[in-house]
Amino acid sequence: MYDVTVIGAAILDVLAHPVNVSELDGRSYPTDGISLTIGGDAANEATTLARLGKKVHLITKVGRDMAGQILLSHFQENGISTEDSIVEEALDTGINLVLIAPDAERSFITNRNGSLRRLALEDISPEALGKSPLVSFASIFVSPLFDTDAMETLFRSIKEKGAVLCADMTRCKNGETIRDIQPALAHLDYLFPNYEEAKAVSGWTEPEEIADAFLEAGVSNIVIKLGAKGCFLKNSREALLIPAYPGTNCVDTTGAGDNFAAGFLYALSEGMEPGDCARFATAAASIAVESVGACTGIRSPEPVLERFHRLQKLSAIS
Repeated sequence: MYDVTVIGAAILDVLAHPVNVSELDGRSYPTDGISLTIGGDAANEATTLARLGKKVHLITKVGRDMAGQILLSHFQENGISTEDSIVEEALDTGINLVLIAPDAERSFITNRNGSLRRLALEDISPEALGKSPLVSFASIFVSPLFDTDAMETLFRSIKEKGAVLCADMTRCKNGETIRDIQPALAHLDYLFPNYEEAKAVSGWTEPEEIADAFLEAGVSNIVIKLGAKGCFLKNSREALLIPAYPGTNCVDTTGAGDNFAAGFLYALSEGMEPGDCARFATAAASIAVESVGACTGIRSPEPVLERFHRLQKLSAIS
């Protein structure tokens, strides 16, 4: 058995910083740094969870190419199981170009034919879903092959195994609403969208209104990531605004949401209550954004625990 199963994308990110996209004019554009890092929602979550000390089971899909081999070697080095992942001969492993602006925001260039959007329901065996008490689907709307019916089928199977089910979300691609994905949402114990993603599918603008819309759709706990404002957690028992970690030196937001999700999953697996899970997740994200790359900031649990305890103390004071 593993502590957590993570399902989703594993790719490579090529990061360039700083880049003013408006200044790109077809000529050479020198930057301060260009680096190759691990990327993809599931790969980022799995890596951070492993570095926090958890036994991680990753279900993903890569090609049998150089990029895929780099990813598989990374997972092996970090003790992440890929026994139920797919390596496909005729598939290009996804590689993203990430242009990081001086304010740390990002623009992406992606390969529409790569592995990023190719994971499908038939790639996941029923036996693979019963290996952890906690499962994360990271993320809704990444793969077009995971429509509402496919997600609902997968999520129902996970819940039938008795697991706690979490999911992250990316921006909807075709104007989908909560109503469109409600059959899948109804199976979720926890959902971690950011504010813009949640606003787009809910049609509301205030965090509490957005949260209510997801709760009405059947999500048990909704955690809306608010960037520099922290996060908003709501369930049937409580509504909490968790502030961001004070004094965070943000240099790159790549993977911030994935590290938040990983922090939340870690805390859940440690038996923490939802409020403390959100604080631990906030602490994890604050460390992640202080380094370039999605998986470079967190190397061990101790720095995250230190910031988590400070957030607990600040909460007690307020």
